[in-house]
Amino acid sequence: MADYIDSWLEKAGILIEALPYIREFNGKIIVVKYGGSAMTDPALRRSVIRDVALLKLVGMKPIIVHGGGKEISKWVKLSGQTPEFVNGLRVTDQNTMEIAEMVLNKVNKHLVQYMEQNGVAACGICGKDGGTLMVRKKEIPGGRDIGYVGEVTKVNTKIIDTLIANDIVPVVCPIGLGEEDFHTYNVNADDAACAIAEAEHAEKLAFLSDIEGVYRDPHDPSTLISELSVEETRAFIESGNAGGGMLPKLTNCIAAIESGVSRVHILDGRVEHSLLLEFFTDRGIGTAIISDNAKRYYNEGK
Repeated sequence: MADYIDSWLEKAGILIEALPYIREFNGKIIVVKYGGSAMTDPALRRSVIRDVALLKLVGMKPIIVHGGGKEISKWVKLSGQTPEFVNGLRVTDQNTMEIAEMVLNKVNKHLVQYMEQNGVAACGICGKDGGTLMVRKKEIPGGRDIGYVGEVTKVNTKIIDTLIANDIVPVVCPIGLGEEDFHTYNVNADDAACAIAEAEHAEKLAFLSDIEGVYRDPHDPSTLISELSVEETRAFIESGNAGGGMLPKLTNCIAAIESGVSRVHILDGRVEHSLLLEFFTDRGIGTAIISDNAKRYYNEGK
């Protein structure tokens, strides 16, 4: 009996720890960028969608922006082509664009289905719908043409706002519409999530991917940083420790914070319930980038 009581008390303690966060973020817009292994592993996929459903049911207003890069690459290979990337961006010719749009819309509707299974109304849209994501052709250093890859120039929030106002979770596919040629463009999901979070003045933006967070020493897992201010993030970038895919992610984090997003979280989507652990516990499990004057929930070394 004593063991049962201890277990109940532990669960009660978890709920009590979560209470101030639930109260603080009630009614606030939360943007979740969903990608990486959490999209391809069925168990993780169910875990993430349950987490988002819970965020909705405790009073938050989540928006899901998803990727689908691994699935796109699989179908590009099946079509007889070899996926090609430049500076982390997919080279997207006409054929690849058609594959990407097909795959991303399929992924989109699957996510809607999972949300509905968890008792939460959801609606899938792509950036072309209502001109939600207007883009221009993305140029990269060196002049290499990477095809139909778009850089977001404007976010029209009308459809997203309408869905939220009607208690429906928007699930956004990162396909954009050319502002001049009205062509279909592939948009990096991180960039799309940042642009939407900025336009919606979101309270939180969470990146779910295949990285644990930001490490002071990339080779030492014990050096995970729980919180960084914008100033500290800039210093970290200048230190040269933000290599690989972390550099553009941190740059996006800074841009989002400076555009009004309160907190940006970098989380390991391979960890079950990482969203809940980060949002509802004092320390969390990933890295939070916060504005320089924001309240800090956890200070390293204290």
